[in-house]
Amino acid sequence: MSEINRMEDPICPATPADVNLMDAEVQECPYPAYKTLREQAPVWHDPLMGFYVITGYADIRSILKDTANYSNERDKDEVRPDKGRAQRMHDIYKEEGWVPQPTLAGRNDPNHKQMRALFDQTFRASKIKEIDPFVESLAFRLIDDFVDDGHCDWVKQMAVPLPLIVIGEQMGAKEEDIWRIKAWTDAWVQRLGMMQTEEEEEWSVRMEIEQQHYFQPIFEKLRKEPNNSLLSELVNTVIPEWGRPLNDAELHSEMTGDTFVGGSETTTNALSAGVMLLIQNPKAWDMLKSDPDKYLRNFIEEVVRLEGPVQGLFRTAAKDIELHGVHIPKGAMLNIRYAAGNRDERQFENPDELNLERKNSGSHVGFGSGIHHCLGAPLARRELYWGFRALLDRVDDMWFAEGKNNLRHAPNFCLRALKELHIEFTKK
Repeated sequence: MSEINRMEDPICPATPADVNLMDAEVQECPYPAYKTLREQAPVWHDPLMGFYVITGYADIRSILKDTANYSNERDKDEVRPDKGRAQRMHDIYKEEGWVPQPTLAGRNDPNHKQMRALFDQTFRASKIKEIDPFVESLAFRLIDDFVDDGHCDWVKQMAVPLPLIVIGEQMGAKEEDIWRIKAWTDAWVQRLGMMQTEEEEEWSVRMEIEQQHYFQPIFEKLRKEPNNSLLSELVNTVIPEWGRPLNDAELHSEMTGDTFVGGSETTTNALSAGVMLLIQNPKAWDMLKSDPDKYLRNFIEEVVRLEGPVQGLFRTAAKDIELHGVHIPKGAMLNIRYAAGNRDERQFENPDELNLERKNSGSHVGFGSGIHHCLGAPLARRELYWGFRALLDRVDDMWFAEGKNNLRHAPNFCLRALKELHIEFTKK
């Protein structure tokens, strides 16, 4: 019905020496670079950033489960070469807001286990079940707002608001503030992605501080007037081993890293990527329409596997380690490239293909693995289910809006997010 908008051919490094993962053009389609590293340097010492990049599925699973040798406790600014710049950012937080504390993802046992118990209680299965009808009704409300138009920017009109409104509802934010919150999460994500100038990073820091001041009065009110929201439980529940609940600085870090970013970005990016993949793979769209009950859950796993909303995160070597003949010294940073492992042909047959009948799609590491497996994964899967289910129930056919897409992603080392996705469709 219209041309499929295509980006330029991806960069295909021939050797590890040709790889630059901090190049925005490489990050636009990093999978050929990952393949080169998997085959030629499965433990690659990045000469630019200084950390060790891990790209094989088996190695990734092993490292994620081995908390004795690979630690989560680290200063995230350790991976940044400019220590003076990191200190300048720290000083801004200290003077104008709250200095970020280690989030749940940045802690090791026993500290991690003690804090995780709080989140496991807050995000327990019964709580997710209570939220599910709200997620369902919201997904259909959002799509019904634009389905009669025959066109939309899927990112802006569905992929962003669905998870943000859901987590906002549970975190005491007003629905009319979601785009303000989105600006804050975008700023945080850009800083996480390590591809900013110092001026841009300072902007991100001040945006986070603005968010801190938005939520601080909400924390204070919930301490005086608790309710049944997830945030009220986070604010007021005492961690037994600590003898206290989370303090303000810890709460602000969790609000950014583990709730609003962790609770929305994965879903947003997977919802966006999923529609892109369906338009690029019309046979898969036909299969999905023919039997959603059979294929939808597997499709969700394939989207997370193929388009890695989280491309990779970090660990620290707790001691000297030898891996694939490479010496990794104690204290060295490792970058665990989930998205590279998810396209490892030793684990997934024809790994670059979308296959709704793949038997082991669910074995991907898109949500991590081991004790640090994403605590929000069950909620993310429900949001993805209802987002795609609403699409299937309301739309008969869809295609890229001609001339409006370049299918490019926001430059980011850690996350993969389409900037926009303009589609047209026929309504059922």
